[in-house]
Amino acid sequence: MALEFAVEVFQNEYLPEGAAEVHAVLTVSAAGEPEQVAADPAAQVLIVDASGSMRYPPAKLAAAKRATRVALDALRDGVRFAVIAGTESARVVYPANGLATASTSSREAAKRAVARLTADGGTAMGQWLLLADRLLADHDRGPRHVILLTDGQNQHETPEELTGVLDRVAGRFTGDCRGVGTDWQVAELRRISEALLGTVDIIPDPADLAEDFRAMTATAMEKAVADVSLRLWTPEGAEVLYVKQVAPGLLDLSDRRADVAERTGEYPTGAWAGAESRDYHVAVRVRPAEVGQRMLAARASLVGPDGDVLGQGRVLAAWTDDTALSTRLSPEVAHYTGQAELAEAIRDGLEARKSGDVETATAKLGRAVRLAHESGNADTAKLLAKVVEVEDAPSGTVRLRARVADADEMTLDTRSTVTKRVGKGR
Repeated sequence: MALEFAVEVFQNEYLPEGAAEVHAVLTVSAAGEPEQVAADPAAQVLIVDASGSMRYPPAKLAAAKRATRVALDALRDGVRFAVIAGTESARVVYPANGLATASTSSREAAKRAVARLTADGGTAMGQWLLLADRLLADHDRGPRHVILLTDGQNQHETPEELTGVLDRVAGRFTGDCRGVGTDWQVAELRRISEALLGTVDIIPDPADLAEDFRAMTATAMEKAVADVSLRLWTPEGAEVLYVKQVAPGLLDLSDRRADVAERTGEYPTGAWAGAESRDYHVAVRVRPAEVGQRMLAARASLVGPDGDVLGQGRVLAAWTDDTALSTRLSPEVAHYTGQAELAEAIRDGLEARKSGDVETATAKLGRAVRLAHESGNADTAKLLAKVVEVEDAPSGTVRLRARVADADEMTLDTRSTVTKRVGKGR
């Protein structure tokens, strides 16, 4: 195994008499030297929207081609790759068959093929993903990653058709989505990125595409181990309420559970690189015990693609009548609960604003401002200030701005799930 994993558990294990919910934050860290990375070769598919809207303005398609060339340059030698053009269908731009192997000559050939790319037709992102899945199907070892770029909405397939595709490809590869301009739907791309355990972001200016593609590809090239799962065992009578990634971004994994044994389920975490750390919020309902009793509420294990256990941690519960112990908040759990509330307040506020409900929008976005201030999430606070006029951040007193640029509103929406990491003394 190229990486070494560690699992740390942060919680207040003490519960008052009769309490049944146990909460913990699991910090999972991977470490490995750069030369150890890529024990198995990676595979990368670049999907470029080639629909008719990419012609307007002409600089948009030119920027997408330039970004794709930059991404190709960021591929390591030996990585398998392909480029797809997406319209109401999907076609492979390069290579002619299957996946190419990255080398100086293959990268240059791919760039020449991308240079000939033209834009015409509609948009059916599910078809793009299905083609990527077919290309990656024979790559059963090593990280598999997709970058999807679009400038529009998924007009040529129904939401139900897209759902069917996402159900089919989830867990088969990871993927990051980018929307260029402001004519695409945040919720639509977020659905795709969440299914692929990836990220979504807006690139308002096509000129910024190249650097973003370079960064995404470089990050993908750092991945060393694919298909790592978080395995949770719970005692008889216990129930996992939810499992959520809470850093570096919010991602609910609860519905992705796969039962592997009695009282044991696994949740996908995707591919990992060296020097990478993520936090997960786990909530378990147990049978309350008597005051003075202790129990193992859950055993958390990181499991590799071959089923080997990479790291373990224990979630505990102890019942007490000492209120000083039972009312003590875990800083980690409290912090990420607040970050989840912040994201929800932003989404609810933006939705209310779109529907013309000024009172609700003001209340929700005001709460978001207060939560961002309390948690020290300066990045989100700056984005909020472009949508509301902040009169007093500590109290969440705000006024809606009369005019808000579409790009500013969409940036706040897409980045609402990016969290501020809690400090744990590291």
